[in-house]
Amino acid sequence: MDHLLALRAFVRIAEAGSFAKAADTMNLPRSSVSKLLQDLEIHLGTKLLERTTRAVTMTDEGIAYHERAVRVLADIDEMDSTIASARVAPKGRLRVDVGSSVANMILIPALASFQAKYPDIDLQLGIGDRQVDLIGDGVDCVIRTGPLADTSLVARKLCELGWSTCASPAYLARFGTPQEPADLEKGHRIVGYFSAASGRTIPLRYTRGEKHIEIMPPAGIAVNESTAHLTTLISGLGIGQTYAFMMRSHAESGALVEVLPDWKPKHHVLHLVYPASRFPNQKLRAFSDWAATLFASFEKRPR
Repeated sequence: MDHLLALRAFVRIAEAGSFAKAADTMNLPRSSVSKLLQDLEIHLGTKLLERTTRAVTMTDEGIAYHERAVRVLADIDEMDSTIASARVAPKGRLRVDVGSSVANMILIPALASFQAKYPDIDLQLGIGDRQVDLIGDGVDCVIRTGPLADTSLVARKLCELGWSTCASPAYLARFGTPQEPADLEKGHRIVGYFSAASGRTIPLRYTRGEKHIEIMPPAGIAVNESTAHLTTLISGLGIGQTYAFMMRSHAESGALVEVLPDWKPKHHVLHLVYPASRFPNQKLRAFSDWAATLFASFEKRPR
């Protein structure tokens, strides 16, 4: 039995909850992954995973073993990476998932500098607003905003993103300019944003001093992709909240007008996130450091 490979197989199966997904991320046949796990359980004399037709779950022994296995594999990966990084330039496939607005307006325009610095990294960008399964989908890291409730993930803060409420001049000429958040509930058409995963419409949140207001968009227009949401606002179909960096150039051109400038929700923190069980290899470390520099410079730009 290849003990190290069996350890990796066990960790991948446990975290993906599936033999098939684990096999895909390891580029091994499912039968090989199953055999590695079987050999490991025979070697230990105990069952680590319970298999049903619907799910794979860890036994009590499996939970304890997984905690130690993750630390062992992280130490080995760090040891290998430290030695290799001193001699070899980063190369190979790196899968990064990122929201569409951040990808199109910040990340992609700057990628030429990343390619020039790391020409041997095969960067694969998954772009969309739906959150992905890092383990099951074989993703190395994601760039995402919002709170991070999953303690199995490691997060590196990249920057903070502010918000603006805006609408087109034509919309405001027809429906008027709100002076207070409560005015949005009086005859205005709100362009909402709903979660691609849950289908839940996100409320509009406003803060000024100690006062906090939350407004749930009424039935009307809602989209689940950030660049489409911006296009809907520019088209005059309603008023809504979007990231300040997205609307800035359109405000300068006159396509959008910011309203309620004194009422802002809290900034969203943008993180680069990867699984705690996956020590950052050369490729991931190179991209993480490059992204941190990119977004730090973005955050320092004049607002």
